[in-house]
Amino acid sequence: MSTTTLDPAIRVQGITKSFGELEVLRGVDFEVAPGTIFALLGSNGAGKTTLVRILSTLLKADGGNASVHGHGVASDPASVRKSLSLTGQFAAVDEVLTGRENLLLVAKLRHLKAPGEIADRMLARFSLTDAGDRKAGTYSGGMRRRLDIAMSLIGEPPVIFLDEPTTGLDPQARIEVWQTITELARTGTTVLLTTQYLDEAEQLADRIAILHKGTIIQNGTLAELKRLLPSATVEYVEKQPTLEEVFLALVGDESGDAGSGGGAETERELR
Repeated sequence: MSTTTLDPAIRVQGITKSFGELEVLRGVDFEVAPGTIFALLGSNGAGKTTLVRILSTLLKADGGNASVHGHGVASDPASVRKSLSLTGQFAAVDEVLTGRENLLLVAKLRHLKAPGEIADRMLARFSLTDAGDRKAGTYSGGMRRRLDIAMSLIGEPPVIFLDEPTTGLDPQARIEVWQTITELARTGTTVLLTTQYLDEAEQLADRIAILHKGTIIQNGTLAELKRLLPSATVEYVEKQPTLEEVFLALVGDESGDAGSGGGAETERELR
């Protein structure tokens, strides 16, 4: 095994980005180990998508450094693009084409040998073989998202960015996508997942970073984050804090009292 495999698959150091007077990222730092799922958790407007666009070479940072699979985002963007795949908030499939035709198109655009074999293999991998000859426009939300991820993985990139991949999906479709993401990491793919769903981060991530007002305010495993709040005891039964309680305690409830202790109900999806 080469020593490079021990290096972080993604390294972010002091990344900053402003749009005019608006500071979106104010010095972001974190590392992602190879073959793990790293969740970047934050409210709308926290800077998650901006950071993903910078790491994907679609946007230039104002300051700081970042690397993906050992390649500098600013110094070697071509190698970075070859090393990763990006799946955005909405499935980028051609609804007029069948599922198999979508996969064939991507394989041909990437100039890969045996595109038909690749398409059939990806259909099988993502449990879409029976639907492969149907137009993608007839797919359910979960099937469409699985097809989108399958298209992203053609060429076997070692790193994949999933920017809020379950936005707008029903609960069953979300579970299907969660299973797909778990399988990606199990087979060695490094996954950077941005989400505003707290339960999604709880279910999937090996490590969770909370991005708030352009900076990472906490970074750790789920167990480490839960230890930031004391356990509560109710009728002699110990209650561990949820990730939602940790998140709100750290970032504060800007609409009222910090945390969830003011009696106000909080939603699992951050708004």
